[in-house]
Amino acid sequence: MQEMDVLILGAGWTSTFLIPLLKARNLTYAATSTTGRDGTIKFKFDPDNPDPTYFIDLPAARNILITFPLTGEGPAHRLVWSYNFTHQRVAPNVRYLQLGSTGIFQIEQKTTWVDRHSDYNKENARAIAEDELMSMGGCVLNLAGLWGGERQPKSWVGRVATTKDQVKSKKSLHLVHGGDVARAILAIFDKWEKNKASGTRWMLTDGQVYCWWSLFVGWAREGKHVDEEPSKQSQWVYELMEEEGVKALPRDMETLGRCYDSRDFWKTFGLTPLRSRI
Repeated sequence: MQEMDVLILGAGWTSTFLIPLLKARNLTYAATSTTGRDGTIKFKFDPDNPDPTYFIDLPAARNILITFPLTGEGPAHRLVWSYNFTHQRVAPNVRYLQLGSTGIFQIEQKTTWVDRHSDYNKENARAIAEDELMSMGGCVLNLAGLWGGERQPKSWVGRVATTKDQVKSKKSLHLVHGGDVARAILAIFDKWEKNKASGTRWMLTDGQVYCWWSLFVGWAREGKHVDEEPSKQSQWVYELMEEEGVKALPRDMETLGRCYDSRDFWKTFGLTPLRSRI
């Protein structure tokens, strides 16, 4: 079986951006799904199964991307061991990259600005698994809110801000486009040795700190009627601005609270975002 440049474990939303980029760069790849849909390999990782033989169906690959979350102690070790055991020819050189979430940084911080070196919730089940993978030489990419394609932030408004109190509580939002996630993944694999990616954790945003209130008022128009009222979220924002003495939007960083600084990734891997700002 041909050795692939990239093996995607879990061909979900991210793969809709990653696979076209792999094709554009003439890189070989294979991808898995739990159903084997759309030409993917049918594969479902079972963290409780000590028998690695079902990994034999996976092709040999130089780089392995884990898109689904691993949780707690044990699964990361089992996945790496199972693949390496069944692919011993390539095992010594395989690189493992886990996609994670910046949600692990949502704890009380010492400063407004949070970066990849900041404290994170070490009791978070995903963080525990990520730490385990890094201890075995893997790399973790913690992603901000994902958007692009079918994921459009404007469509979240009706779910996250149905009351004035909910609007009041909304402060900062951090995002990254799927196209930039794909570019980041390939940059990590391409510059693995140069940037010593083994055992490291990175944070990825588009470099923006969005103010939810600014977004709400920017999305005030919901339809296409000439004579329509602004959205209720927009109206609530202007009421809150008056109540809290906010003279203009966006609010300042200190008011927004947690602000992510992901410059380290973009500088280290020699990239800049293609889709910064929604």
